[in-house]
Amino acid sequence: MSRARDRIKRRFEALAEENRAGLVTFVTAGDPDPDISEAIIKGLPAAGADMIELGMPFTDPMADGPAVQLSSLRALRAGQTQRRTLEMVSRFREQDNETPIVLMGYYNPMYIYGVERFLADAAEAGVDGLIVVDLPPEEDVELCLPALAAGMHFIRLATPTTDDARLPAVIANTSGFVYYVAIAGITGTKSADAGEIQSAVERLKRHTDLPVAVGFGIKTPEQAEAIAAIADAAVVGSAIVQVVADNLDADGKATPELVGNVLGLSQSLANGVRAAARKAAE
Repeated sequence: MSRARDRIKRRFEALAEENRAGLVTFVTAGDPDPDISEAIIKGLPAAGADMIELGMPFTDPMADGPAVQLSSLRALRAGQTQRRTLEMVSRFREQDNETPIVLMGYYNPMYIYGVERFLADAAEAGVDGLIVVDLPPEEDVELCLPALAAGMHFIRLATPTTDDARLPAVIANTSGFVYYVAIAGITGTKSADAGEIQSAVERLKRHTDLPVAVGFGIKTPEQAEAIAAIADAAVVGSAIVQVVADNLDADGKATPELVGNVLGLSQSLANGVRAAARKAAE
């Protein structure tokens, strides 16, 4: 991957220079409708997001909890498609060529789109990496290796059940960063113990030099602060997506407060992440 284009590496290097962890925010593309979704995405960097995970809507998001599942269904009902998601990234890049964007989702929509065409279009749009939750390392030839060849990172998930025997296979072709899933189960349903997470991050770092981001179960600025004291980045998704759901009217349309409330939560989470760095420096 060209050093000039590697926004993820540059962002983690900048965070290291600032002696702090990053905030990675997840939103579903097209939720609750394309225009509101785009306004949220474009506002996230100024609201403290260091990296954006953009969910690709899918009809059967089996690894996600109710909040993200419903966001996917809302987006699909509003007409979101893979093509429209990539167009969102292209328009984002017109105003921001620095903030990394990682597409997160499931293999089926990319397979239907056509893997070669999808990777070419994603790279052209300015996508920096992929997280595909239902492709194990044994299937790297399907998407992981072609994605790396196309100049995009392929970010793998490690979980509490990923033991030392399995970890080398998980990390083998992983690039950009390792995403540690702090809980066993679906997104947004429970929170993990900070001590357990610290042990897991330390174990991962014995196996890889890549940054480690921790997600699943982080809902508050205080929880984000606790993770930021342990990992290289905190990932927040379900809590943000829930704010979208909480700011819809009776017809499922966005209220005037929706975008501001989503960005307000992002800023409070970012403040929590930065508080960890301030306390460490004291």
